Amino acid sequence: MDEAASLPHGPPMNILPPTPAGLESLYALCRKIYPDQVNPLQVTALLKYWLGGPDPLDYVSMYSNPGAPHENIPPHWHYISFGLSDLHGDGRVHDVSGPEGVSGFGFELTFRLRREPGETEPPTWPATLMQSLAKYVFQSGNTLCSRDHVTWHCALDNSESRIQHMLMTTDIQLKTAHTPFGSVEFIQIVGICAEELKAAQQWNGAGILDMITRIPADGNRTGSSKASWRSMAHNGHAEGGKAYSNWTSMRRKKSKEVSELGGSSLSGVSARCSWAEQDASNVDIAHLKDKSDENNEDLKLKSRVHQSLQGNQSALESAELVHVKKLEGVHLIFNLEAGSLLPLAIRGRVKHGRHFTFESILGETAITLVAHSVTGTLVDSNILSLPKVPGCKY
Repeated sequence: MDEAASLPHGPPMNILPPTPAGLESLYALCRKIYPDQVNPLQVTALLKYWLGGPDPLDYVSMYSNPGAPHENIPPHWHYISFGLSDLHGDGRVHDVSGPEGVSGFGFELTFRLRREPGETEPPTWPATLMQSLAKYVFQSGNTLCSRDHVTWHCALDNSESRIQHMLMTTDIQLKTAHTPFGSVEFIQIVGICAEELKAAQQWNGAGILDMITRIPADGNRTGSSKASWRSMAHNGHAEGGKAYSNWTSMRRKKSKEVSELGGSSLSGVSARCSWAEQDASNVDIAHLKDKSDENNEDLKLKSRVHQSLQGNQSALESAELVHVKKLEGVHLIFNLEAGSLLPLAIRGRVKHGRHFTFESILGETAITLVAHSVTGTLVDSNILSLPKVPGCKY
């Protein structure tokens, strides 16, 4: 018998499985921006999340971006996540959606890091940071949007850098992708220092991002550019000079002036908080202190940003009020960081006729401070009222 005749005939078998449709759509967008980097370096989850692994992101691709000298943007590494959106479309991670819907959580993360002279391989710490943020999203169900902020309280690269917090913005190159399983926005992480975080909370993230765009790449001269380095990427070296300090002082003064005039666009945060009805005539101060100490542990706060500052009216989601209970006193408990935002909630929101909500990360609890002008609520300056809404715990 002819040996060749015993071999199977037909097209050669593809050893590698096909790329999932959602992932391929995102890869195609990346190839348009980086046509000469079809196989970029990747950080890969060894055991995929849908197989019981700890890391929600299947991949983080790392591209070499040449920068744009005419826009004051040096060469840098461009990190792009894959996993917050629906890559597979078969329900293994996310609920299945069609092309007209939202894919997974509706976004992927990006990050940009200055490429040092002679550097041939990208550092991997940004991928670790992105995995940490992805874990927060999967565990809490809270998505990250442009102009949100995230407090971190340690250098993003575990160095001595003062850039220890994050603002979110739309990635100016990737923007939005359309996949068979829905749309995907690309949200870029921008590192900020404590002063910039406070300014973003007192005013709004968009205003601080606009001010950041005016910081030049070298940190040693003033002026503005179409797309500055700080708005594009993480740069720990631009923060130590006198010019940077001057810019920070100017931004703090400007944001304070604007927030006093127009209020803050920050309408709420995810926090560790709770409440209980309290007899105003019998408050155990020592008990309150003990409870406060229990909740002083560090917490990553993610903002929920009100989309407009137009007008003085602000509305809460309406719900049928079935019962209103008048309380003599309320005992509120916040972790340290959430409590530090109370002056902002009162001066930057309630004073301007708006609301501010602390939403508990531990359960279905929300504490909302409201002004009498906020529609859909019952507010009396002499009576503390608590609307009882079906299905909600306050």
